[in-house]
Amino acid sequence: MYNPQSLRAEEFIDHDEIMSTLEFADKHCGDAAFIDGILDKARLRKGLDHREAATLLSCTLPEKTAALYALAEQIKKDFYGNRIVLFAPLYLSNYCVNSCLYCPYHRQNRHMPRKKLSQEDIVAEVTALQDMGHKRLAIEAGEDPAMNPLEYILESIATIYSVRHRNGSIRRVNVNIAATTVEDYRKLKEAQIGTYILFQETYHKESYARLHPAGPKHDYAWHTEAMDRAMQGGIDDVGLGVLFGLESWRYEFTALLMHAEHLEAVHGVGPHTISVPRVKKADGIDPGSFDNGLDDDIFARICACIRLAVPYTGMIISTRESQAVREKVIRLGVSQISGASRTSVGGYADPTPEDEDSAQFDVSDRRSLDEVVAWLMGMDFIPSFCTACYRQGRTGDRFMSLCKSGQILNCCHPNALMTLKEYLEDYASPDTRALGEALIARELEKVPSAHVREIARRNIAAIAQGKRDFRF
Repeated sequence: MYNPQSLRAEEFIDHDEIMSTLEFADKHCGDAAFIDGILDKARLRKGLDHREAATLLSCTLPEKTAALYALAEQIKKDFYGNRIVLFAPLYLSNYCVNSCLYCPYHRQNRHMPRKKLSQEDIVAEVTALQDMGHKRLAIEAGEDPAMNPLEYILESIATIYSVRHRNGSIRRVNVNIAATTVEDYRKLKEAQIGTYILFQETYHKESYARLHPAGPKHDYAWHTEAMDRAMQGGIDDVGLGVLFGLESWRYEFTALLMHAEHLEAVHGVGPHTISVPRVKKADGIDPGSFDNGLDDDIFARICACIRLAVPYTGMIISTRESQAVREKVIRLGVSQISGASRTSVGGYADPTPEDEDSAQFDVSDRRSLDEVVAWLMGMDFIPSFCTACYRQGRTGDRFMSLCKSGQILNCCHPNALMTLKEYLEDYASPDTRALGEALIARELEKVPSAHVREIARRNIAAIAQGKRDFRF
C-alpha cells in the first residue's frame, strides 16, 4: 500500500500507485480546463504532486506545452535567477563487482582496462581541474569493497581538499558512490562532503532486478532506501536521479517525484538536486538495445515538468547531452551543468586515446570550460563556481528556506558574480574575460539590497587586486 511516510521502498515507491497515476494522467491529459488548473497551481510556486505532474507531462496540447515551457522558465528564474552552477566529475576507479547491464564497468567486461587513482594521481587530476578553473567536483567510483573501500574514498576526499595550485582550490566535493550504511554516511559527512548523489537507475522493481542480475546493487530495497540512511547519518543534501531509457519514461518520472515527496514527508526536506541522465553509448553498451528511449522533445518536457513539480530543487544535466539539448533545457529548469568533463579514470592530467577505453559513457559536449563559460554568458546566464552555502552551513532545510523565500538575488546572485570574477582573473581567455566583465557590471545592478550590492562591488574590486574567496 502506498505510504510516502514509510521507510520501506515498496511502500513509498508503490507500483500500484504509479500505474493508477498513469491511468489518471491518460484520463485527464486531454482536458484543457483540467490542465489549466494544474498550471494555475504550479504558478503558486509550491510544487505539484506526482499525479498532477504526470498528467501535465502526458498532455500534448500545443498551447498547453507553450504555457508549460514559459512557466518552467519563469519559475527557474524565480528560484535560481539566471545562474548556472558549473562542476566536473572526477572518476577515481572503475573497479566494480556489479553486473549492471547498462554500464561498461560491469564485472563481466574483461577487456576494459581497470584503473584506480593513487593519491598522487588524484593530486595531478585535481591540479589539472583547478587549472581549468573548477571549484566543485563530483567524485565517482565503481562499487568494489576490496578495491574501493570507504577508507579509500575518505582519503581521496581529504587529498582533493588539500590541493592548492596557484589560486586554485576545490571548495566542494560531492560524492556519487554506492549505497552504504548509516555509519558510513556519518563518516562521509565528517569528511565535509557536499551532496550525496545516488541514481536509482530505474524504480521499476522487476526491471531493476533484470538490469542488476548480480552484485550488491541487485538489492532493490537497499539501494532505494539509501537516501533515508544518508539523512539519518547527517547528510541533509542528497541528490536523486534516474537513467532515462531503461524503463517507461512516464513510470520513472512519476516514481522519481514520489521519492522526492517521501523525503519531504519523512525528513522535512526534499532532494537538493535531481539529475536527468539518458542512456548513452559506452564500451559494449548500445542505447538502442533498451526499449524505452526518449527523444529530445520528451526529454525537454520532463525537465520542464520537474521544475514545476519540485521548484526548489537544483536540476543537473551532464555532458552526456549535446550543446543543443543543454541549451534548450537550461532555459526550462536546469541549474547545474558539468563542463569539460572526462568520464575516464585519469582523464584530466594526461589524457590519451587509451583513456577513452575506461570511460563510463561517451561525452557529447566536448567543449573546453572556457568555451562553456563564454557560451553561457552569451545567452545571458551567469556561470557560477559558488560553494558558499555549503561552507556557510546553509544546507538541507536551511538552504531550502533561503531558496523558497526568494532571497537568492541577495545571496547566491552576488556570490555567483564574485566567483565568476575569480574565474575571469585567473583562467579566462581575453574574449571570455571581456564578455564576463560586461555581464558582471550589468548583473550587479540587479542585486536588490543596496548594502549587499555595495559589499559585492568592493569584493569584486578586491578580487581584481589579487584577493580571493569572498562569500555571503
